[in-house]
Amino acid sequence: MLKEKISIIIPVLNEASTINKTLASIENASNIEIILVDGGSEDETVAIAQSCGIKVLSSPPGRATQMNKGAAAATGDILLFLHADTRLPNNFDTSVRQSLQIPKTIAAAFELKIDSDMPSLRLIEKMVNLRSRYLQMPYGDQAIFLKASVFGQISGFRDIPIMEDFELVRRLQPLGKIEIVPAPVLTSGRRWEKLGVLKTTLINQLIILGYFLGIPPAQLASWYRIKQKTYE
Repeated sequence: MLKEKISIIIPVLNEASTINKTLASIENASNIEIILVDGGSEDETVAIAQSCGIKVLSSPPGRATQMNKGAAAATGDILLFLHADTRLPNNFDTSVRQSLQIPKTIAAAFELKIDSDMPSLRLIEKMVNLRSRYLQMPYGDQAIFLKASVFGQISGFRDIPIMEDFELVRRLQPLGKIEIVPAPVLTSGRRWEKLGVLKTTLINQLIILGYFLGIPPAQLASWYRIKQKTYE
């Protein structure tokens, strides 16, 4: 039986320090294509990807914009959206195909593991995985994936500067189950290490609250950048 093709779409902006490890986590998979969508990197990100034979597209910056452009160029039956600082688990391609065959499943993502020795992040991992599994609310750093036909049906990511993953999942929830693969991706701990676990979590929760209060995403994105700079 012919395996469904998986298109892995990676939005990047100045990710030369992380992209090699991310690409290495993909290299043993079967029947995949990798599309890297660059938002104007000024480092060696594009050169590194091209040296690995990866297809590279150029796009205005913005994760939603970049991922939509990658999806439009994809030829796979399944779309997997991968952050540039996140590594996929072994045999992820098998897990992806099997997950989307589960009855009533509309999309899926992986559990989360954070690449850091900070003890407090073990609690964050547990909370994220509980939220994902019981509320069916994974975030983008968990490598969300779905059938290309479903992505087209819902018109892709909304073109907003922040919360694009959250908003996509909320639109998917009424359509079916969001499966969580019981194997973790490994994502960089740099955000938490830079600002601290408490401050990072507080900022994230305030942005989510603002979203539910109806504050425009552009304003939320501006506040997010200001708060990050405030704590640097």
